[in-house]
Amino acid sequence: MRLKLIYTFILTSLGFYCSAQTIMVIDKENAAPLEFVTISSQNPHSSTATNANGEADITGFKESKGIEFRIIGYATLIYSYKELEDREFKVELQPSTFSIDQIVISASKWDQATREIPNKITAITPNDISLQNPQTAADLIGTSGEVFIQKSQQGGGSPMIRGFATNRLLIVVDGIRMNTAIFRSGNLQNIISLDPFAIEQTEVLFGPGSVIYGSDAIGGVMSFYTLSPKLSYQEKTIISGNASTRYATANSEKTAHIDINLGWKKWASASSISYNNYGDLRMGSNGPNEYLRKEFVEHNGNVDIAVKNSDEQLQRPTGYSQISIMQKVLYKPNSKWDLAYNFHHSATSNYDRFDRLIIYKNGLPKSAEWYYGPQKWTMNSIILNNHRNAELYDHLSIHAAHQLFDESRVDRNFNSTNRKHRFEKVNALSVNIDLKKAAGLKSIFFYGIEAIYNDVKSTGKDEDITTGINIDGPSRYPKSEWASYAAYLTYQRKITDKTMLHMGGRYNHYILNATFDNTFYPFPFKNASVSDGALTGSIGLTYNPNSKWSINADISTGFRSPNVDDMGKIFDSEPGSVVVPNPDLKAEYAYNAEFGVTKVFGDFLEVDLSAYYTILDDALVKRNSTLNGLDSIMYDGGLSQVQSIQNAAFARVWGIQADFELKLPAGFVISSRFNYQKGEEELDDGTRSPLRHAAPWFGITRFTYSSNKLKLDLYAAYSGEVPYKNLADEERGKPYMYAIDRNDNPYSPSWYTLNFKTQWKINKTFTISGDIENITDQRYRPYSSGMVAAGINFIFSLMVIF
Repeated sequence: MRLKLIYTFILTSLGFYCSAQTIMVIDKENAAPLEFVTISSQNPHSSTATNANGEADITGFKESKGIEFRIIGYATLIYSYKELEDREFKVELQPSTFSIDQIVISASKWDQATREIPNKITAITPNDISLQNPQTAADLIGTSGEVFIQKSQQGGGSPMIRGFATNRLLIVVDGIRMNTAIFRSGNLQNIISLDPFAIEQTEVLFGPGSVIYGSDAIGGVMSFYTLSPKLSYQEKTIISGNASTRYATANSEKTAHIDINLGWKKWASASSISYNNYGDLRMGSNGPNEYLRKEFVEHNGNVDIAVKNSDEQLQRPTGYSQISIMQKVLYKPNSKWDLAYNFHHSATSNYDRFDRLIIYKNGLPKSAEWYYGPQKWTMNSIILNNHRNAELYDHLSIHAAHQLFDESRVDRNFNSTNRKHRFEKVNALSVNIDLKKAAGLKSIFFYGIEAIYNDVKSTGKDEDITTGINIDGPSRYPKSEWASYAAYLTYQRKITDKTMLHMGGRYNHYILNATFDNTFYPFPFKNASVSDGALTGSIGLTYNPNSKWSINADISTGFRSPNVDDMGKIFDSEPGSVVVPNPDLKAEYAYNAEFGVTKVFGDFLEVDLSAYYTILDDALVKRNSTLNGLDSIMYDGGLSQVQSIQNAAFARVWGIQADFELKLPAGFVISSRFNYQKGEEELDDGTRSPLRHAAPWFGITRFTYSSNKLKLDLYAAYSGEVPYKNLADEERGKPYMYAIDRNDNPYSPSWYTLNFKTQWKINKTFTISGDIENITDQRYRPYSSGMVAAGINFIFSLMVIF
């Protein structure tokens, strides 16, 4: 009897073993097992993921003719179950070093291969982020070599893309727009609220993206995808994570980070926390003397004193600190549904607006203090996804979010007792419903609706620093509400096996209501409102004659609706000028055409070239104006020219983006990215001026090595000169930010840096990085920046993987 039971148990076990099929997924280049590879099939509908050994059970996929293997940073592969049998259930994924093979999300909000998209898109993968080790999200996106970064202070970073910046670019976090009603035309620093350690992948969509994303997506869309919770596809709970520390010499950076993933069958959690402490930033030794920080202000008793800087390369004061927290919870009851709750929070300390501290008036610093108070950002969101063959959709995604933005500005003139405080708080609510539906084998519809509401509260107070008495002061903005409602539809049609058509349209209706306080400024109005619509569209083609060629063309429109910052702000834009509210505004429109070609030679070289031309009509720009019939008013103790934001300009920008990647034997790669853009705008008198946010040509060239244990990156970053004649009129009025040419005119010199990064994976647990940035210790200031960039910088980092 006992033998019979043993025999039965063995047969049952063998039957179970034979019925289960395990597959192994590895890195093609180094044979390392790949964890968290998503394996999915539509017919039958099933999904799973690999474990830490690169293994997964695919028993439920036996009848499938198309099983997809996908993970960020690798080329996606699709096999039938029969093909997997022929491969002995072993799959090798190739790192997607060639962009033509990448899978991206930002073009339509759904997974697509870049070869199927008529726009240029650049992706920054987890491997890129890990090796580059950026201090901020602004630095991260700058590592692409295709986005120019401007900085007015160390706690900042304002991207420039194809001649556009600030509120003409859209920031999206986990599918939710970050732009608010107070995103200004001046340089922004909101991007630093994102933690690079918590970012899984970043994508940059170049050119208008308003059909999918709405207002502000004129120059491009920057989409950040943060760490996602990973489920366990085994019986046991999975616990994994990373802990990192980093120190940098140029600003005495001290950073610590930890993230932890807990995964069960149906539930998963991802937690992340980072703390950054940055000291004053040191500039390089070799460059223009105009950039040196020769003195700074100290308050001694009741007097401000300009103190000689004992170290003129140290930019005082520029240090600040930041904490970033992320928590995500995922519930996936079955293969068709998943529900996620996401929480993000970041907060900085005070940080100085350095470009305002280097302005002089009558031989003395104009400002004794000029700093931003803590910048706080909190987002709570719920994301619901459903995958089913329903009548109206195959895939459904709903995003509902609340964001809270807290910002403040504090400034005091030299030897003034009045410290001005201005506080802003924005509550932003949004709901997006996005759907995807296949119509036969050749057509796909992407469509959705969106509702956004922003509530803006702005207050001011003036503080007497000698008595400590506070009184009410003018606010930066009126009490305001901004709302946007939209619907969009895009259509993708495979015309032939080689040609795909993309077309779509969007209608947006936006509403802005503002109530002004005339206590401090005699505005000729008490209330103002805007209610208008914007219609945008796009049409594009992709042509792939074979797997080595990709050709794309696209014509699209984009728009930006006037926001609270455009209509209602009063502020000093530059010395001697004051911007006042203007309630008579409408949307500005961009009209864009672009053409791109990607060619892969063999399996060793990829060349990519894109050209574009964009027209901006009814551009919202600052122009001279009047207030109550006066062209100048007293502001901040001086007579100032009155200006306002107006639909008063026509602008155009054109350029090319070129890059190549050459794979050499033994893991070596040479790559380069180059960007050239030129822009101009129409002035009041009909003449034309260079476009302020059209950066000089810039690029990056890399020589890299990669193996299973070691990664090396020797690269040069560089940018061209902007002579005085090519400086925008607005920039000519800021000589304190520029070098001086032989004619005593301001200009932005060309610059370059040489850099070397290393990453050594000691074992499965420990990885160390040692980097040297700006090896030749160049003293340079990127175009339009108020801060001088870091000099030679030694960076040391330790990562523990568990």
